[in-house]
Amino acid sequence: MTFNDGARLDPGRVSVRGSGGRGRGGKIALGGGAGGLIVLVLVLLLGGDPSSLLGSEGGESAPGETGTHTLEHCVTGAVANTDVDCRVLGTAQSLDSVWTDELSEQTGTAYAAPEVAVFNNAVSTGCGEATSAVGPFYCPADQTAYFDTAFFAELVRRFGANAGPLAQEYVVAHEFGHHIQNQLGDIRRAQADPRGATSGAVRTELQADCYAGVWAHYADKTPAPDSSQPFLKPLTDADVADALSAASAVGDDRIQRAATGRVNPEGWTHGSSEQRQRWFMAGYRTGEVRTCDTYSARNLDNPPA
Repeated sequence: MTFNDGARLDPGRVSVRGSGGRGRGGKIALGGGAGGLIVLVLVLLLGGDPSSLLGSEGGESAPGETGTHTLEHCVTGAVANTDVDCRVLGTAQSLDSVWTDELSEQTGTAYAAPEVAVFNNAVSTGCGEATSAVGPFYCPADQTAYFDTAFFAELVRRFGANAGPLAQEYVVAHEFGHHIQNQLGDIRRAQADPRGATSGAVRTELQADCYAGVWAHYADKTPAPDSSQPFLKPLTDADVADALSAASAVGDDRIQRAATGRVNPEGWTHGSSEQRQRWFMAGYRTGEVRTCDTYSARNLDNPPA
């Protein structure tokens, strides 16, 4: 899914963060787009301590620290088609447009846009200090989605996802899905039941996949503010295949098999590759938030069509 060349982007929508000092800690961030928090997922699956990846000691976060580059050049859709940081920014604006309409209309809850930050190497957050190894994630404590866009190349190189733009945009949409869960009061369910094939954590991640699909359903139809044109061009079958490849690339079963040679559903935190694809498609086909009620689903392998 590519951007309309003339779409107007707001460079201020996304901030650039530096490596910073220690974060406040004490809260686990949720991720991630295509399996996000890749290293954290592996640590959890193998029984490790996630605090080694997200800082858990005290201290003040420094959300305003500035990196060595800016996004001032991200002013049109044409730039977003060639620059990955601008693609994150443009996707965030598309998500804002869709969820401003759909969250209110479908749930009665007014959409409040999350903060979005891109960073290099490390960043201080309300959930602790994170490094690039963590991958994309959403921090409920500061209501911010964080992206080191170098992750997208790793998604292709290490995990075999397609390199198309919707594979990357899906990652952004998934993290916004966690923000929607935060607004609707569901996000705590992940921490209350953190592991297992039918756990709250898996249901939370699959719902974020479904919400990403809801966005994709409307993304090429919802006009940008002060425009009759959407941010994004019409979705193609190839675009959908790109998103599905990202969803599949880091399903729990695939990660476990690569890491240990076997699959153990009792250690799942995100859902299988097939489940992640199916819930994305459920949201994409229907465009309905209610379709994404993973918490009530009796069988996570068969979402409503």
